[in-house]
Amino acid sequence: MPEVDPQRPSGARVYDYYLGGTHNFAADRQAAAVALAVMPDLPAVLRTGRAFLRRAVAAAASAGLDQFLDLGAGIPAPGSVPEVARAVRPDCRIVSADLDPVAVVHSRRVAADDPGRVAVLADLTDVDEVLTAPGVRETLDFDRPVCLLAVAVAHFVPDTERLGRALERYREAVAPGSWLVMSHACDEGNTPWARQILRIYNETTSPMMLRSRDEFRALFGDWTLLPPGVTAAAEWRPAADDPAGRPACGEIVVGVAVKPTA
Repeated sequence: MPEVDPQRPSGARVYDYYLGGTHNFAADRQAAAVALAVMPDLPAVLRTGRAFLRRAVAAAASAGLDQFLDLGAGIPAPGSVPEVARAVRPDCRIVSADLDPVAVVHSRRVAADDPGRVAVLADLTDVDEVLTAPGVRETLDFDRPVCLLAVAVAHFVPDTERLGRALERYREAVAPGSWLVMSHACDEGNTPWARQILRIYNETTSPMMLRSRDEFRALFGDWTLLPPGVTAAAEWRPAADDPAGRPACGEIVVGVAVKPTA
């Protein structure tokens, strides 16, 4: 396990702070404060994205998927993938992967006595490292459909070509009928806050890149997007208990797609 530098902010720990978590350092809170000064409703935006994650996971489990590969899983928080999936299908098996050591340490601690959960320390773009990590093949059966999750993480991979290659490799590895759930930070209006947020995150261990809806849609390749297609997070099959008080916006775009069976 690599050493953690508490003096340099991490995207995973900053996100944990936004969600009200406690697994963060002073440097993370300072970076978050600077971002909040630029965009005060950022936590509300992230909660909207988190609500999308819960809806998408519940939809996948309701459709019969009982295996989840959570790429860039982050630090465990209420409404986590295992919690939501197992509320629908108690037998769900989950592998989480992240390159932040703090995230992986806490994921392993939570999953310590759970044979159906494995946490992997790896960069999601290093597909071989993820798929061959100890416990992954024992936990997930890639001959059956898997729900791939890349939620609130693709914008932390600035190299679009590398990201695209990685997603294609995952698509090749999973069976037809698998799902791909993704979300991405987006700013099609080129607003001033976007440039400032990018500048803040470029000082962390998680440099950030905004992509357009068309660029995001292209990441799904030839998979079939489920209705309503690529849309704002708040508009993907909204539920009555979703966060209220903020109109649907395009800061986070999302999509869910299925690998064709032929």
